[in-house]
Amino acid sequence: MSGGEAPIGVISDTHGLLRDEALAALQGCRSIVHAGDIGGPEILDRLGEIAPVTAIRGNVDTAPWCAELPETAVVDVSGHLLYLIHNLNELDLDLATAGFEGVIFGHTHRPHLEVIDGLFHLNPGSAGPRRFDLPCALALLRVDNGVLSAERIDLDLPKPRS
Repeated sequence: MSGGEAPIGVISDTHGLLRDEALAALQGCRSIVHAGDIGGPEILDRLGEIAPVTAIRGNVDTAPWCAELPETAVVDVSGHLLYLIHNLNELDLDLATAGFEGVIFGHTHRPHLEVIDGLFHLNPGSAGPRRFDLPCALALLRVDNGVLSAERIDLDLPKPRS
């Protein structure tokens, strides 16, 4: 994506809550990926007002409207193929052998970015209801000079009271 191409927004675990802070952070993205536990079709509608959306079902997405959503998907980030799955523990393929450079997942509500055996692992965290003392966050994917990178965006929210 050299040349200043817009990032891809990555969001997960909204659980029916799409915060204004998340919408603001996703402005200007060329597409948006939702890694499951969406919580309602209105979430995808609102994200779709910003950019095209690729979304998968999470474990709480059991309502009839969710039936059209796949359990997994492929995300192409300027030629870098990433596998999209909600729960990483359910991954049943060898990413490298299948031609993927990494995986995007959700479920844990914990932001996570790590390269393991040369494979990119990204969990944007939960952008929905705060769970315990975990941050509310999402991520932006970019490719600069052929190199895939992610930036975690913490949503600026009041900390829970102790």
